[in-house]
Amino acid sequence: MELSLAFSPCPNDTFAFHAMINRLVDTEGLAFRTDLADVEELNRRASRGLYDICKLSYHAFFGLTDRYRMLRSGSALGFNNGPLLVRKKINPSPFIPEEKPLIAVPGLHTTATLLLQTAYPCCTNLQPMLFSEIEGAVLRGEADAGVLIHEGRFTYKDKGLELIRDLGNFWQESFGLPIPLGGIAVNRRLPEETAIQIGRVLKRSIRYAMDHPEASAAFVMENARELSWEIQQEHIRLFVNDYTLDIGEEGEKAVTFLYAKYREGSLFVPAS
Repeated sequence: MELSLAFSPCPNDTFAFHAMINRLVDTEGLAFRTDLADVEELNRRASRGLYDICKLSYHAFFGLTDRYRMLRSGSALGFNNGPLLVRKKINPSPFIPEEKPLIAVPGLHTTATLLLQTAYPCCTNLQPMLFSEIEGAVLRGEADAGVLIHEGRFTYKDKGLELIRDLGNFWQESFGLPIPLGGIAVNRRLPEETAIQIGRVLKRSIRYAMDHPEASAAFVMENARELSWEIQQEHIRLFVNDYTLDIGEEGEKAVTFLYAKYREGSLFVPAS
């Protein structure tokens, strides 16, 4: 059976999926037709039901539970790996959320934006853009601040930006839970037994990647936005962890808590 599979070009995703799409592990007869795109683009495409398997922000997933089910393996979920709110280092003015600064975000339905508005509910002047363009937009003065995800969290200081707030630390200190950033969802048009099978194959692929990190190195490098090998490896170490193999009870609790807040409307960012 061939299935459509979409994920981001970020090192944690290419690292995790490399073994299964290249059949370095037992895929139980499954084959995968892949598509790589920015996570917010994946969120939009998933809303149209385009893929059998798709990387989704948890924020976006909460609005698509009638179409997708989330796998236990494959999540970017953990401690000390949340998005960062930054601005130009030379800016002498204090950051005043009540003045509604223009903030560049990596998509309105990313978990990063959800966390921003949890920390700063009055920050509603948002400019969505491709995550890899946010650093440049802030440096050029096209936005007062920006929310960085993925590789940007490792490079912002060298590019002349400074931290306003670590939104991941805000979440952890406020709620004592790991941060549910994104996960791998399966379209509900597939039978439940197929979803379970996909979950087994993905977990096998992640385990293989952990045990043989050199196997995916070229694939990771080919797709990474940040070409530094050291940063790619730091990225993988930060976002691929035990929760990636299985979210576990603590991960379930974090996702359930975030979903409850979403249902309350206190963390919801409406689509534009």
